[in-house]
Amino acid sequence: MNEVIESKIARLECWKSAVQIEPLGGGMTNLNFKVTDGSQHYAVRLGDDDPVHLISRSNEAECCRAAGESGVAPELVYSEPGVLVVRFIVGKVFDEADVRDDDNLRRIVELLRHFHLEVPKNFRQVPVMFWVFQVLRHYQYLLKQGHSRYKDRLSDYANIASTLETKVGKVDIVFGHNDLLASNFIDDGEKIWLIDFDYAGFNSPLFDLSNLASNNELSADQEVTMVEDYYGSSINRELWRSYYAMKCASLLRETLWSMVSEIHSELDIDFSAYTVKNSERFEQVFEEFQRDYQ
Repeated sequence: MNEVIESKIARLECWKSAVQIEPLGGGMTNLNFKVTDGSQHYAVRLGDDDPVHLISRSNEAECCRAAGESGVAPELVYSEPGVLVVRFIVGKVFDEADVRDDDNLRRIVELLRHFHLEVPKNFRQVPVMFWVFQVLRHYQYLLKQGHSRYKDRLSDYANIASTLETKVGKVDIVFGHNDLLASNFIDDGEKIWLIDFDYAGFNSPLFDLSNLASNNELSADQEVTMVEDYYGSSINRELWRSYYAMKCASLLRETLWSMVSEIHSELDIDFSAYTVKNSERFEQVFEEFQRDYQ
């Protein structure tokens, strides 16, 4: 472990005794550690503001606090710029197969509905809006400025994004998580917890639902069940078109996120392979959208 990082964590004001520090896996924009302080266990996240990916750590800390008070995330114990300390949850970190389990998926939908509606009641900071189409415009600019090897695709991507934004149409606004990877769910055996609020902010619920589906490769039947469970009713064609357009946008955002990370990230992650994976999935889903909703 890096001695500078270890020393930084050990000197945090929240500890009551000498601590033990263990690196944790995961995290594409931050570093994560398990810290033992006496009989208590905590998760520590280190990460600075990331203007490339529009991440504000003060917003993340406030989202984390509000989500903890809302009962959907571990309690925020301590924060300072670039540092978050939360209660460590002993449980199973989900993988994509866990999310695809029908019982788990039902529980996740309930968790999301609660998160969407309850977190704003505890949020006490200037609100952030996560609008995926504005994020796409930001990434397209960075890819042009960075002379990305994908620059020849950007004009097509911009046109596609404009079409998708029109097809999404009017939306309801809730408080979204906006990054529903499987590893952001932890099951302690009694409840599922939601973690990692890098991108959290007000958004359409359609983004979280489609993001959950695309990140975890839900089946077509599971997607229908998920959306119907969330809204408590059957899906009309207009809502399903909006959902599917948002699903395409979610996959396009993940693709461009990875393209940008290829240029700017210093983490030891194979972003090139991640770009290929997500661009292929985007092209497949967008082809389905064109076939069924153009």
